[in-house]
Amino acid sequence: MTTIAPLPDETLAGRVKWTLHDYRAIVGQEFTHLVRQPANFAWGLGFPIVMVLLFVYVFGSAMDVTGEGAGVDYVAYAMPGMFAMTMAFGFTNTAWAVAEAKQKGFIDRVRSMPMASSAVVVGRNIADTMHAAVDLVVLVLIALAIGWRSGGTFGETLGAFALLLWLRFALIWVGVWMGLLVKSVEQAGNLFAVAFPFGMVSSVFTPPELMPGWLGAIAAWNPVSATATAIRELFGNPSSAGTSWPEQHAIAAAVIWPVIITAIFLPLAVRKFKNLGR
Repeated sequence: MTTIAPLPDETLAGRVKWTLHDYRAIVGQEFTHLVRQPANFAWGLGFPIVMVLLFVYVFGSAMDVTGEGAGVDYVAYAMPGMFAMTMAFGFTNTAWAVAEAKQKGFIDRVRSMPMASSAVVVGRNIADTMHAAVDLVVLVLIALAIGWRSGGTFGETLGAFALLLWLRFALIWVGVWMGLLVKSVEQAGNLFAVAFPFGMVSSVFTPPELMPGWLGAIAAWNPVSATATAIRELFGNPSSAGTSWPEQHAIAAAVIWPVIITAIFLPLAVRKFKNLGR
């Protein structure tokens, strides 16, 4: 008897269709969870909002981002940095959510089902990137309310927001890997101790050239600084005038850093997911 094998194109198309269906199921589950527990969304935005109020209204009048006592609008300098910091800190929320899903057995249930092995990892990234876009919209509205404006063209402004989401997209892989790596939700919560210096030792609130030499070098090469400086340029906001390569080529650095981060942590996250329980 002669058997007729399925056409390769049909088999590939079927696999792609069901893989996309699995991604959609994971993304839908994440947003359903968010709607039922809106406090998680509020908590994710709470810290950057407090930082905006603290630095703009409490410390803003005393901040000098030029080193010369010139009257640079600190809101125009700080808000792009705040956008970048919010995108950077988001990986801790990802790690916490992944650790919770693992601890509650959700990941084990998914792994026992006939779903694409990449569904949890990729679906988590898609959901968190969409969540990041919502976070960014809320933060921009707050920035507009306190007087921040973009001086760039419409295309430059969109490009700046794309760079912010590009940074968040890359750092989500870090969060997924860390969430799979830690043993409990409590340990995932402690990852804020890693995120805080990562976001603060940067050009978010002050230019690296005003820091001590060794600290300024670290801040200048921080991926958060690259994105913050790049979007300041695109927004037409005040920016640092450092001489390091990332500061002189901020837009290129803001594109390259997330590529490097993704190339490192995406394979680590996928490998860790496949090796769970071993």
